Amino acid sequence: MKIREYRGIEGLVYAEVIKDEAGEDGAYETGPVKALAGTSELSRETETGAETHYYDNMPAVVITSTGSDTVTIAVSAIDNEVLADITGQVYDETTGMFVEGKRKDKYFAIGYKTKKTDGSEMYVWRLKGKFGIPSSTHVTENDGTDANGQEITYTGINTTYGFEKLKGDGCKAINIDTSLGLVDTTDFFKEVQTPDTIKAKAA
Repeated sequence: MKIREYRGIEGLVYAEVIKDEAGEDGAYETGPVKALAGTSELSRETETGAETHYYDNMPAVVITSTGSDTVTIAVSAIDNEVLADITGQVYDETTGMFVEGKRKDKYFAIGYKTKKTDGSEMYVWRLKGKFGIPSSTHVTENDGTDANGQEITYTGINTTYGFEKLKGDGCKAINIDTSLGLVDTTDFFKEVQTPDTIKAKAA
């Protein structure tokens, strides 16, 4: 067993989920992959539950459940056009104006790389979720080097579409450990990857 820790994150990208439907005519489709912002930190928490059921005065069954993921991302200041896109608000290209107001209901996939202390990397695509409105802090300039980025929350859920490799089940994300050398990751972030698009390297 190798003892490693996570140390590093980069390459945060996103793509709108255009279609996510189950059934014979169902499909999972996304738009083009776009850069989101520079990233300094990412954390994920998953809603889980467990309840013990008793029979004959003894604990007999444990019922478990898994809910949504809350992914909190510390990023550099997000460009107005990107901010309007990921929050479903309005961007006016002729003036560069970002209009805060009514939001369109949009889902997105996000991708990123994390690194471990031995130099190995994990490539991740989270396949369906929504962005919250990012927080930001603005302070007066002084003679120091203080500056602030933004923090944005992404709430991830399972896809409705069921993937062939998962025997018809949906999923939240895929994670590829590049140190194993089993998958060609050259174009991994050029388009959104799913359980069905990941192929093992030819022998």
